[in-house]
Amino acid sequence: MDWLSTFPALAQLSAEDHDLLLGESKIIKAPADTVVFGPGQKPDNLLMVLSGTVRVQHLSEKGREIVLYRVRGGQSCVLTTSCLLAHEEYTASGVTETEVQAVAIPRRLFDRLLEHSSEFRQFVFHAYSRRISDLFLMVEEVAFQRMDVRVAQKLLELAGGDSDITITHQQLSAELGTAREVISRQLAEFQRREWVRQTRGHIELINCAALETLASH
Repeated sequence: MDWLSTFPALAQLSAEDHDLLLGESKIIKAPADTVVFGPGQKPDNLLMVLSGTVRVQHLSEKGREIVLYRVRGGQSCVLTTSCLLAHEEYTASGVTETEVQAVAIPRRLFDRLLEHSSEFRQFVFHAYSRRISDLFLMVEEVAFQRMDVRVAQKLLELAGGDSDITITHQQLSAELGTAREVISRQLAEFQRREWVRQTRGHIELINCAALETLASH
């Protein structure tokens, strides 16, 4: 399977490196809700997702969970990259949200290409820098942005143009890096304003215009 077409940035690889990647990498599949890596483990491969979504999340010592980012088709996992570069263990977990098909590039091949292929090196560090920028934006949002604005933005994002979202208060709190009680209070206020309607495990958006106005702050 010539999976390299999923990653246009690797199109400039030499024929030798192209063949190495195809010959020595493995295609792996995992069903939804599979933990593909976790704290205390050392990565043996660079993971590059072909299809599906992997959610990368961190659990604090006090048991609070936060979603750091998602890896989708055509993307690599920056935490795996970081651990490979530093020879360190994972500090967060990767969980498949859907069935996932991915490429596993062995560490020895990762190290070899990083040293000898400027094209591969550029691909790795470009993806790394973009994800680090995203993480800094997330930290800024958690630290400085109003919670009602963040909840409105996240609801609209998760809805994706639909009106019904299947999610619990606990899951939404993990998405936003806050306590479940904070989410429950905010959603209760949105419901009081008749912006949303809640049932167990579901949130229905009934006034998207109001949420969009708040989200634009």
